[in-house]
Parts: sequence; C-alpha cells; structure tokens
Amino acid sequence: MDCLELMGKYGKTSIFTGKIRIMEERNFLEKEESIRFAGKHFGVDETLLRRILTSALEQGGDYADLFFEHTFRNRIDLQDKKVNLTTSTIDFGVGVRVLSGDRTGYAYAEDMKDRSLLKAAQAAAHIAEQPTAVRQIPAFGVLSSTGSLYGAYRNWETVGVDEKMPYLKKLNDRIFSLDNRTDKVKASLSDSRSFIFFCNSEGETFYDYRPMTALSVTCVMQWGMQWENATAGRSFRMGMDSAVMENLVEEVAKEVVDRTAVLFEAVRPSGGEMPVVMAAGGSGILLHEAIGHTFEADFNRKNISIFSGMIGKKICGDINIVDDGLIPSNRGAVRFDDEGMAGQRTYIVKDGVLNSYLHDRISASHYGVAPTGNGRRQSFRHIPLPRMRATYMEAGKYSEEEIIASVRKGIYASNFLNGQVQIGSGDFTFFVKSGFLIENGRLTRPIKDINIIGNGPQALADITMVGNNYRMDNGTWTCGKDGQSCPVTCGMPSALVKKLTVGGEN
Repeated sequence: MDCLELMGKYGKTSIFTGKIRIMEERNFLEKEESIRFAGKHFGVDETLLRRILTSALEQGGDYADLFFEHTFRNRIDLQDKKVNLTTSTIDFGVGVRVLSGDRTGYAYAEDMKDRSLLKAAQAAAHIAEQPTAVRQIPAFGVLSSTGSLYGAYRNWETVGVDEKMPYLKKLNDRIFSLDNRTDKVKASLSDSRSFIFFCNSEGETFYDYRPMTALSVTCVMQWGMQWENATAGRSFRMGMDSAVMENLVEEVAKEVVDRTAVLFEAVRPSGGEMPVVMAAGGSGILLHEAIGHTFEADFNRKNISIFSGMIGKKICGDINIVDDGLIPSNRGAVRFDDEGMAGQRTYIVKDGVLNSYLHDRISASHYGVAPTGNGRRQSFRHIPLPRMRATYMEAGKYSEEEIIASVRKGIYASNFLNGQVQIGSGDFTFFVKSGFLIENGRLTRPIKDINIIGNGPQALADITMVGNNYRMDNGTWTCGKDGQSCPVTCGMPSALVKKLTVGGEN
C-alpha cells in the first residue's frame, strides 16, 4: 500500500510518497512482545508512547518517531605485555524527531521520566512547527524484519574481564613469537550491546538487540636504527565465542606482523601519474570514501554531490557497486536501520549505470522512491542521516595475476589508512601505508608511506579491469559524517585504475 493512501485514512496526507512496506495484518502477539520489550528496558508503555507521539505532532508535524537506546560498552587495553586499562560505559535515552514539510525538529532525553519525555517531544514539535491539522496516531504494529543478522553467540554481559584478558595476552605473546624484532604491542578488545526500541506516528514499531565485538592491535618493531609500525583488527556483530576469538587472535597476529615486517624493505617510489592496482579487501576504503559518500542521497538532494541528477546514467564501465545491510554478523549489518526500515541490499551502480542513491526517509520522500534502509545515527542524541553499511564492488572476470601483468609501470596498493574527499568535486587524497612497485607486469620492491590523489568519479570511470577475487575487509572501520560516527565495512576485488597521481619521492 502507498503511504499516502494509508495516511489518508487518518485524515492527513503523509509527506512520504515512496512505496513503504506496511504490514496489513498485525500479529497481536508480536505487538505485545514489542511493547513488553519497551516496558522492560525503558519503562514505557503503549499509553505513554502514544502521549509522546501526540505531543510531538501537536504543532502540526507530518510525522514523528521515537528512538530508544540502552547501550553498554566495555574495553580492555594491553600495553607493555600486560592489561593495564579497563573501561565500561552505559548510554541511555530517547531521541524524538518531528518532520514537517522540509523542517526537522529533534530533541532527546537522558531519562525516562514522563516529564522529560514530553518536554523533548514538545521541543522537537516547536522546532518543526508548521500550521497544519494535528493527526491521530494509529494502532501500533510490528514491522517485518529480515530475521537475525547477528552472530548467535554467548551474550557479552555474561563475560567478565578475567575471561577476556587471556585473549589479549595470547595475541601479545603470539606477535612476539612470530618476529624477534617486535619491540612493543598495543592491543584492545572491546564489546558492546545495544537494546533498541523504535516507534513512529505511522503506528510502526521494532525492537532490536545489537552486539558488537572488535579486536585491534598495533605492532612496533625495531631493526638496527629503523623503527616501523602497523595495525590490524577485526570486528563483527556477534557475541562471545571462544573458538572464534582464538581464530581472530591468530589471524590478527599474523597479519600485523606481516604488515610491519615488510616495511623494513620498503621504499618510497617516484611520484607521478601512473596505473594503480587496488588489492582485494581493504582497498574498499577508497570505494567508500572517494565514491560512496557521493552516492548518499542527502548530498544529491542538496545538489552538493557530483552525481546529483545522474540516476539512470552510465558513469563507469560495466561494474557493480553494492551497499548491503544483510551480511550476517558483518559490522555494517542492520536488521532495521535507525528509522524503522528493514535492512536490505541496494545496487548503487549496476552494470556501470547509477541505479540508486542511498536513502533515508527524508530523501526518499524528496525523490518519490522507497527508503533503502540507510537511515543511521550514532546514538539517540543524533538525527538519522543517509549512511553506508557494507559497501563493496562485486567480482569481475580477471585474476589478480592478469591485472598485474597488464601494468608496465605502476603500484599495487594493499594497505590504506586514512583519506579525505571533497563531496562537491569528488577530489580525494589517500594515505597508503604499504604496497608494491609493479614493473613489467610483476610485483617487485615493497613501497610505503605514499599518497594517492585523484577524483572519485574519474577514478571510477578509469577502472578498466576487475578481479575475480572479491574479499570483504572485516576491520574496525568507522565512518564519520556531520560529526557522527557509525560502524561500517568495505570490500572489493582487485581492480586496475588506469591513472592516478602517486605522491612519492621526486
């Protein structure tokens, strides 16, 4: 059913003109379970929820939603061969959003007292104030979901510090055993669990339990008078599992030692314009930063992005770029986004054609399309924005060996750290921690500490070969936008960009 038709039944036209999946038949038991969840974790009942939403709409808003969050975070740090720091934090509150035409009102409360909740609703209502009729709140129902996406392991709340510490100690000892040049190891193991309840003036509700695990490490080595360092990490939406943790410790230890050791032999190459082969996996960060943000619909709606107005147009070779919220246990997985849309898989680019932007409710309304499940926020204190989840390029037909063999002189970039991009122009610069020279179709000397400079849309158009070795990088990636941070992932197969500027030695 079109949301316009649904809202018309209640005496007001919704601003959300896109096709939104609405449950025609509500399961009473599911609804009761959802409301019980809200009562158990946040101490609110259906009567109070309806009062808050009614208050949020009393100044004439078109739509209102409530985002309740209760998050526990824990972290233990190891340095100088011993665990020397543990931290725990709790975050608790609710965000109230009101949409009225092009106006957005937002306020939040950090306690569940009736007075605080109603005050936040009234504040949001006044910010979005617009003289229109006050609409009624329909009966609550439960949104349909994609099922469980998060690892069904032991809940982190049952795991004490004494049980976590051995994993960091094993990681430390393993790194020292793999290379006698190791001088220092810094490692951390963090976990979080969030209880989320959402409801809106459409009568929709959902609740979610979101776990997260992250293991990260920095290795410092010394060889003579030379010092080098590198980092590695893994992160998943999962609880505690001893076998998984043992495997992660081994994977991360080997990876960080290999990344650090190769730097002793690495050089800085001559700079200039040349072909660049992006390694499978972590090179996806360039895809995320240099290209992905320009596909987020708010930038396009405001005509900031270079891709504004280009839906349906050919923008590159026959490649596919996907933003996916449905990868089980993935750091970027979302059973629901933060404004009630079920997680889904979205082709941004299909066979080289710009197929879809990444939408939240507001941008979807503007374009007259369905939201894509990309409305995400850092916490209940923040408004949802169009944000990426797991962004990757699908596999092509070439082997990595064939791609490298096609390059006479260039570089192979394997370990990216950070970068900057201008959304309006698409110009970017990225720091490459390590890689290799390509000479006459072969990988030769290791390289390190170089910048890659280019233009995102042009780099996308200049991808001429895509490998058959797609790999997701399950690192501890975190995306920043408008002062908010969200967990994400990225990935890609090996790919050849025929021309980028490499900042190296003169």
